[in-house]
Amino acid sequence: MTRLQSQITCPLCGHRELETMPTDACQWFYECNGCGAQLKPKPGDCCVYCSYGTVPCPPIQQADTCCGEAGP
Repeated sequence: MTRLQSQITCPLCGHRELETMPTDACQWFYECNGCGAQLKPKPGDCCVYCSYGTVPCPPIQQADTCCGEAGP
């Protein structure tokens, strides 16, 4: 079963936020509610959930590629 919630942790300030992941799009950017930093995926990751979340994005959970390829 695909989990749709992931807790994102900001690598700059440590702020944590529970978010619901989209199932129809990749999320390449995320604004931290703690410090305002704009997070983007680490090299080799497809989205911010795969880089900073406790649960990878739905396509990766289903052993698929995220949006057909890696993020920008």
